[in-house]
Amino acid sequence: MEYEKATFAGGCFWCMVQPFEEMPGIMNVRSGYTGGQTENPSYEEVKSGGTGHYEAVEITYDPKQFSYKQLLDLFWPQIDPTDDGGQFHDRGSQYRTAIFFYNERQRELALASREAVKNSGRFNSPIVTKILPAATFYEAEDWHQQFYKNQPQAYKKDRLQSGRDEFINQYWRS
Repeated sequence: MEYEKATFAGGCFWCMVQPFEEMPGIMNVRSGYTGGQTENPSYEEVKSGGTGHYEAVEITYDPKQFSYKQLLDLFWPQIDPTDDGGQFHDRGSQYRTAIFFYNERQRELALASREAVKNSGRFNSPIVTKILPAATFYEAEDWHQQFYKNQPQAYKKDRLQSGRDEFINQYWRS
């Protein structure tokens, strides 16, 4: 089988695992850091905002079961694509949104999907989600992996306080 990778930054990586992991053909979803200058950054270094990294998820998937376009269609409704200062209550450059492409096909699909969101009429503000070449992905510390499963109470509390679900319901489900 030929698996492919997709990498998305959607703010706090804890909130970006479950939506993808539950889909058919998704082999693995890892939380981590990408797009920065520091090699092997720690959570504390990334959280400080000084490394240039995004919190992101790296998805290994079977494109015969779940296409890259389907991944993009699932990515956008998880985020506020108009906020360049972070996502919801998580503020700072490490929480910005981006799509990291691995090849020209992914780049073209990502650009087309961003254009579709721009033209959807959902938002009055510009779409600021970046589309960038994939960079080295550094897996986050073990305690961040599968956080929603391993720390369900802390996850639910953080997600509730973040404002993410209210935004999703207002802009994506209406």
